[in-house]
Amino acid sequence: MDYFLKLFLSGTAKGSIYALIALGYTMVYGIVQLINFAHGEVYMIGGFTALIIGGFLYTLGVPVYGVLILSVLAAIVISSALGVTIERIAYKPLRNKPRLSALISAIGISMILQNFVLLVQTEKYLSFPSYLPELTFLEPVREYVNSTQFIILVTTAIIMVILIGIIKFTKIGKAMRATAQDKDMALLLGVNVNQVISSTFIIGSALAAVGGVLICSYMGQINYYIGFIAGIKAFVAAVLGGIGSIPGAVLGSFILGWTESLGTGYISSDYEDAFAFVILILILVLKPAGILGKNQKQKV
Repeated sequence: MDYFLKLFLSGTAKGSIYALIALGYTMVYGIVQLINFAHGEVYMIGGFTALIIGGFLYTLGVPVYGVLILSVLAAIVISSALGVTIERIAYKPLRNKPRLSALISAIGISMILQNFVLLVQTEKYLSFPSYLPELTFLEPVREYVNSTQFIILVTTAIIMVILIGIIKFTKIGKAMRATAQDKDMALLLGVNVNQVISSTFIIGSALAAVGGVLICSYMGQINYYIGFIAGIKAFVAAVLGGIGSIPGAVLGSFILGWTESLGTGYISSDYEDAFAFVILILILVLKPAGILGKNQKQKV
C-alpha cells in the first residue's frame, strides 16, 4: 500500500504539470479551433529562460527566494511574448484558411524553436538547479511526498483557482467564453476577438512557463527536446479529458499522470512514454470527444 501511495502522489505531481500545459492547448482550441503544436516549445523556452536568468542572478548574490521569484517572472514574460508573437506571425494570417494550413504552420514553428534552442544551447541535457525550498513540516511524510512535489501540487491548485476566477468573473473571461461559443456573434456584439485570442495565448503561455520551471526543478535537468515530449503528452491529456474543456484538460492530465506513474512502477519504466499513446488510441476509438467532451454535429 505504501508503494502504491508513493506512485499515486508522484503521478499526481506529474499530472499537475501536464495540466498546466494542457490548459494552453484546450483554451486555444476552444476559441480558435487550432491545435497549437508549438505550445510544448513555449514550455521548454520558459524552462531555459528560468535557467539562464536564475544563473545570472545567483552569480550576483541574489537570495534564493529572489532568484526563484525573478526567474519565474522572467519565464512568464518571455513565454507570453513568444506565444503572442507565434499567434500573430504563424496563426493569424491563416485564421480563415483551411485548418490543415494552420496545423502545418504550428508544426513548422515547433521545429524552428527546437532547432533554435539546439543551436544556441546544446543537444545535451543540462543540470537544472532546484529553486524550490525544502519544507521542514513535511519531514514526517517525506517518504510519500517531497517538498518539490508538494509545491507543485499547491502551485497548480492556486493557478487553477485563479484561472477559473478569471474565466468566470472577469470581463476578458466573459469575452473568452463568448468567443468560444460563437466568434462571429461575439464580434457583432462588440467583442474584440483579436484581443481575446491574444489574451488566450498569453495566459496559456504563462501557464506553460510555470510548468516548465516546476518540472525542470523536479527533474533536475533540461534539454531542447523536452517541449516536444511534454507537449505531446499534454495534448493527449487534453484529448482524453475533452479538447476545449478546461475541467476535462485537468482530469485528463491527472489520469495520464497516474497511468504513467503506476505503469512505470508496476510494469516497466521503459514504456513510460508509450502509455500516453496507448491512452490516446483507446480514447479515440472508444470516446473520440473525450471524457467530458461533447459530440458536435456538423452539416455535410
